[in-house]
Amino acid sequence: MRYFFKLFLFISFSAIAQNNASYWQQHVDYTMEVAMDVSNFQYSGTQKLVYTNNSPDVLTRVYFHLYFNAFQPGSEMDMRLQDIEDPDGRMTTEDKKSRIAMLTLDEIGYLHATSLKQDGAKVSFNEEGTVLVVSLAKPIPAGGKSTFEMEFKGQVPLQIRRSGRNNAEGVALSMSQWYPKMAEYDFEGWHADPYIAREFHGVWGDFDVKLTIDKNYVVGGSGYLQNAQEIGHGYETAGSKVKKQRGKTLTWHFKAPMVHDFMWAADPEYIHDTLQVEDGPLLHFLYKNDPSIQENWKKLQPKTAEMMKFFSKNVGKYPYKQYSVIQGGDGGMEYAMSTLITGKRTFGSLVGVTAHEMAHSWFQHILASNEAKHEWMDEGFTSFISTLCMNEIMTPKKENPFESSYKGYRYLVNSGKEQPQTTHADRYASNTAYGISAYSKGAIFLSQLGYVIGQDKLMQTLRTYFDDFKFKHPIPNDIKRTAEKVSGMELDWYLVDWTQTTNTIDYGIETVTADGNNTKITMKRIGLMPMPIDILVVYSDDSQETFYAPLRMMRGEKENPYPNLKRTVLEDWPWAKPTYTFSINRPLTDVKAIMIDPSQLMADVNGDNNIWSSESEPKN
Repeated sequence: MRYFFKLFLFISFSAIAQNNASYWQQHVDYTMEVAMDVSNFQYSGTQKLVYTNNSPDVLTRVYFHLYFNAFQPGSEMDMRLQDIEDPDGRMTTEDKKSRIAMLTLDEIGYLHATSLKQDGAKVSFNEEGTVLVVSLAKPIPAGGKSTFEMEFKGQVPLQIRRSGRNNAEGVALSMSQWYPKMAEYDFEGWHADPYIAREFHGVWGDFDVKLTIDKNYVVGGSGYLQNAQEIGHGYETAGSKVKKQRGKTLTWHFKAPMVHDFMWAADPEYIHDTLQVEDGPLLHFLYKNDPSIQENWKKLQPKTAEMMKFFSKNVGKYPYKQYSVIQGGDGGMEYAMSTLITGKRTFGSLVGVTAHEMAHSWFQHILASNEAKHEWMDEGFTSFISTLCMNEIMTPKKENPFESSYKGYRYLVNSGKEQPQTTHADRYASNTAYGISAYSKGAIFLSQLGYVIGQDKLMQTLRTYFDDFKFKHPIPNDIKRTAEKVSGMELDWYLVDWTQTTNTIDYGIETVTADGNNTKITMKRIGLMPMPIDILVVYSDDSQETFYAPLRMMRGEKENPYPNLKRTVLEDWPWAKPTYTFSINRPLTDVKAIMIDPSQLMADVNGDNNIWSSESEPKN
C-alpha cells in the first residue's frame, strides 16, 4: 500500500501568543579559568558564578553537579552498571564486567571543590558522590542575586562514557561534564540528580572560559574564541599572521552566550576545517590526522551544511554563530553549539550520527526540556526531525522513514518490558526499555501526532513550539497545548495515553457484510488507547476512496490527507463504544480490499486485523 506522508519543508506561521506571565527560570553567569596538565590529565580551576534567583522562593541551599566523580569504583554509576540486566557495552568488558570498577587511582575521574565562598563569606559544603550540597551563608531572596567563588581540582577519567581521555580512536581529551555545574531549580524544585547513567538538565546562562593547555593541542567546542590571533590552529583570520606566544602553553578564551552547558575537546593531531553556511553559522570540523577517515570527514562537511539549513527551515533558525563537529567521546553526544562523535565510521553512519546530534541543538540546547524526566521530548523529537533530514539529504529515499521506530516500539510492547514514558530516565529496568521508549516511542509521538492532526499542522506545531519556547524549559504539556492551538483539537487524551500509560492502540476490521446494494463494515477497538481512524477502500475496478471516523473526544477533525481521493467524514466514534459500523454505497461484490490507516503512521500493535480482502473471504 502506498505510503502517504507529505513533508512540508517550510511553513510560515504566526506565533500563537502564550500566557507566560507566571513563567520564570533561573539564570547563571560563569567565569572560569582552568589549567590542564596533559602529562597526568589533572586540572585545576577557579569559578565565579553569579546566580540570579528568578523564582518566587527564598533559597537556603544550592547544589552543584560533580559529574567526574561517577568514574570511580563503587560510584552509583558503577553500581548500576553492575546491576542492570543489559549494561552498556561501551562501559563494560567483553564478559560484561564494569570498566569503572577496574579503574586505578591514576585512571579514575574526580572533581572536587577545594574552597567555596558566597558573596565573600565561606560556606559549608558536603560532597555526596556526584552532587555537592551547599548550605548558604545567607538565603537568596526571590528576585535576588548571589555570587559564588569556587576553587576546584579534577582528574579526567579514562574514556568510558561521554567524557574522558584517550578514547578508542586516540582522541586525548573529550571534556564534557567537566566543571562544577549549578543544578537546576524550577517550578518543581531542585533537580540535583546523581549522575548514574542518563541525561542532563541545566540552567541558562552566559559562559566566559579561559583554558590553559599545552600549545601543541588544538581545541574546539562550545562558544566563540575571543583571541584567535594569539591561538592560530585554523581559528585566525584567513591570510593573517598569528602572534607568537612564549612558553609551552596557550590560553584559549571562549565566550558562550545563553547556553546551559559548555564542552571542549583537545588533541595535538586535530585537523581543523571550517565551512560557512549561507545565512547561517560557521561550521568547525576537528578530526584526527588519520588518512583512513579524512575522505569521509571531508565529504561530511557539505552534508552538515545541508543539515543546518534543513533544521533551521523546518524547526526554527539556528540562533548561534558557530557549530563544531568534533571527533571524540564514545559514540555521539550533543552539547551547546557542538557535538562529540566517534569518527571511524562509514560515510552513512558519520552523516547519520552528525544529523542526530546536530538536531539536538534544537531539541535540547534551544528547547531545553528536563532530559532526566522527559527523555522522550529530547531523544524522540530529535530522532523524528533527524530522520526526516536524513531522508531528505541522503539516498535512497524511504517511503516510511519511521519504519524502524515503529518496529522497535512493537518489539518493546511484545517483550512485556515497556514502562510509561513518565519513568525517570535512570529508573528504567533495562537499557533496551529506556532506549526504545526515549528514541523510538518518542519519535512516534510526533509522527503519529501528524496522523491525528495532519502533517501540515504537525510542522506548524513544531515551528510554533520553537518560537514560543526557545531558550526556555518546555514540559510535555507545552507541546500538547501548542498542537491544540494550531490544530483546534483537544489532545489531552493523546498526551496522557501515549506518555503516561502503556496502553496500546489496536483497531481491527471485525466484519464486512452485504447489506442489500450496500456494504456494511464493522470495526472494533481492541486496545485501550483511543484514536481517530482513516479507512481506505479499494474497489474491484481499482478505484479508491477513504472514510474518516473522528474520535469524539478530539472535538475536531483533520483535513483530508489524501486530496486526490474522495473522503467521507463519518460520525464521531466515542471511545467507550467498542465497535463502530458504517456503510458504503457499493455492493459487497464491488469491494476488493479495506485497510485501516493506509499511512501506517498509527502505532497499531496488530496490523494483521487492519486489512480485509475479498480474496481471503471464503467462497460460497
